[in-house]
Amino acid sequence: MHSPLRTTSPVLLVTVSAFALLSAAPAFAQEKAASDEAANVDEIVVTGTRVANRSRLDTLAPVDVVTAQSLQNRGTTEFATALAQSVPSLTFPRPSANDGSDSIRPATLRGLSPDQTLVLVNGTRRHASALVNVNGTVGRGSAAVDLNAIPTSALDRVEVLRDGASAQYGSDAIAGVVNLRLKEASSGGGASVTYGQYLTTVKTARGERDEQDGATTTASAWQGFALGEDGFLTLSAEYMNRESTNRSDYDPRTAANGAITARYGDPDVEQWTVFANAGKGLGKGWEAYGWAGYQDRESSSAAFPRLSDNVNNVTAIYPNGFLPKIAVHSKDASLAGGLRGVIAGWDADFSLVYGRNALDFRTEDTLNSTYGADSLTSFDSGSLIYDQLVLGADFNRQFEAGLEGGPLNLAWGLEQRWENYKIEAGQAESYNRGPLGSNTALTSGAQGFPGFQPSNEVDVDRDNFAAYADIELPITEKLTVAGAVRFENYSDFGDTQTGKLSARYDFTSHFALRGSVSTGFRAPSLQQSYFTSTSSVIQDGAVVETGTFPSTSVVGTALGGKPLKPETSTNYSLGAVVRLGAFDLTVDAYKIDIEDQIVLSELLRDSALLTPLGVQAARFFLNGVSTSTEGVDVVGRYRLPTERVGDFDFTVAANFNDVSLDTDLSTTLFGRSRILTIEEGTPDTKVSAGADWRLQKWAATLRATYYGDVLQPGSVAANDYHTGEKTVVDLEGRYQLTDRVGLAVGADNLFDEYPEATPASLNSNGVVGYSYSSPFGFNGRFVYARVNLTW
Repeated sequence: MHSPLRTTSPVLLVTVSAFALLSAAPAFAQEKAASDEAANVDEIVVTGTRVANRSRLDTLAPVDVVTAQSLQNRGTTEFATALAQSVPSLTFPRPSANDGSDSIRPATLRGLSPDQTLVLVNGTRRHASALVNVNGTVGRGSAAVDLNAIPTSALDRVEVLRDGASAQYGSDAIAGVVNLRLKEASSGGGASVTYGQYLTTVKTARGERDEQDGATTTASAWQGFALGEDGFLTLSAEYMNRESTNRSDYDPRTAANGAITARYGDPDVEQWTVFANAGKGLGKGWEAYGWAGYQDRESSSAAFPRLSDNVNNVTAIYPNGFLPKIAVHSKDASLAGGLRGVIAGWDADFSLVYGRNALDFRTEDTLNSTYGADSLTSFDSGSLIYDQLVLGADFNRQFEAGLEGGPLNLAWGLEQRWENYKIEAGQAESYNRGPLGSNTALTSGAQGFPGFQPSNEVDVDRDNFAAYADIELPITEKLTVAGAVRFENYSDFGDTQTGKLSARYDFTSHFALRGSVSTGFRAPSLQQSYFTSTSSVIQDGAVVETGTFPSTSVVGTALGGKPLKPETSTNYSLGAVVRLGAFDLTVDAYKIDIEDQIVLSELLRDSALLTPLGVQAARFFLNGVSTSTEGVDVVGRYRLPTERVGDFDFTVAANFNDVSLDTDLSTTLFGRSRILTIEEGTPDTKVSAGADWRLQKWAATLRATYYGDVLQPGSVAANDYHTGEKTVVDLEGRYQLTDRVGLAVGADNLFDEYPEATPASLNSNGVVGYSYSSPFGFNGRFVYARVNLTW
């Protein structure tokens, strides 16, 4: 559990900042320009409410609104990284040396598992990635949505609901909901080209060096087209090419000769993405709409190095040793269509949404040592495929019920969802034991990432049906009450029921209180229920298996595995909203209790149970953890327009979060490091203060983000180390050359801040230079330039 003492300084920072803004606000609010600006800034949101024309400050639960422009005014062109910099309760680490998780990185909201946040596109459920995170990263055992599969150029804004919402949206919405709203433009367009690279001084435990790497080029464009007089088609495209970074330490082993032998950092990435969003009136109040997207991403990360004297090295192929690469080819597709109109006074919305993620794995610059000098050096290691089809029908209507605050809003809907998950085997040489396989010192398969075997192949599916009802009652002009209930039936585990009650009371036009109580759930993913990955080893002269097995397999049940059941949650929140002219402040406290959380066990070795099954060691998914998360979100904003020195937009946002875990599992089944990663693997404090300034053709953005300490736990306390408390400063300057051409230069992590280096005593091979749990990564200063075009 995090220590509350570590939050003292950031709490003071937020308190003083908010008090200063609050004290100054009344005087500035007298300026008409400020009042007009304030009137226009309350963004209309659609997430967390089914009532039209509700602003983010009028909602019954906290909603962050991040515009596409805000996401673009920084060096990173990765959507998930930019969003994490904008939303204090969201964390997006940059794991390395963790197989597929290097390429498909998970994000966490309020310190919870990545798959406990629901992701929507235009209000409909987004499909998850086929990857399940099985290594030691934050989010171990989760299969989450790949946020970087959607380009920023396709987005109009992002709405982040920071409240439990399973009763409104279904499974996964325990921590909250991220709703990606696509551009809807019938004219105009834009393009941008960004180039940047890291210029940094790397200070690892064994030495210091200067690096210039990670060169990144991103080109994007969008165009709006009119479809008749009442329709639109918006096309977006993006291309990114990013070179790898390396923050490994020097390798102390004799065969390394004092060199850096590993590659620990961001993978090589080349990707292109296209999106289309359209809507067209059909007459008589009906509209057709739809969108489609496709991304092709090829990435290559490094496994641990095999030096020349490694028993699995073949000097005839690699006389100096080798560094295996894990290449992931991700193909992500989505297609949606729908109709909106009015039926018997009800606003009706019918939608059909399909999504698919396919990951093809190759292991390159490697070998299978059991084939000796005849080994291949590149292998097809198999594929993971997940797809989802969602059919939805939503109905919404307002009724006059004699309430003082206005008409009540009643919504209800039905949803049917189908899912499929596949594992496809790689080529035989990627997993086999070759002619030298009787040598027990040699490991089978491609070094770095052995391929999936035919015995690992699965092709499974399930479906579920859901029905919900949602009502909002404006009891008086000051009091609004809302409730929601949802029923779901899954073909694999049965029924769930969830509910939510919310209320808001506006004491004056300047101050309101809001709160909610809800129950939620997360269905076990097909990836967690069926993921299988094994490799062959020699034991007592026989070939046996070791790896990950489904909990319901013969191996899983022998070790006590059972069919996975849904995680359940209870959420409580209480918050306040303050509005004084151009100043606004929201403070929301929350408590989230989760039961039966699904985790991945340790690798178990029980010869009495496993040897008869031809298995040496095994791990599996199980329900076995309860967590309690408590915290406070603070978001303050102040707009200050002036005639002489320009317009200013100040923001202060903070998240204070504490996660505690309770389990009856033994440390043999669920180890110390897994428990501490859940409790202390994300910062207990994150505070961001920013200022946007604009004067005629000039503009600038300055942002400072404080990250609390994060623990990188070991199997014993002596092997623990910390990232430390760090503050990262970003700065960007912009100049508008013409009405259509703009230039920007800047630096993310201006002062080249790093987490604390991995101690040399815990880094015997020099690979892990810094903790892969660092909430802001470990790449250092990134400098860049950007050209923007609009038309």
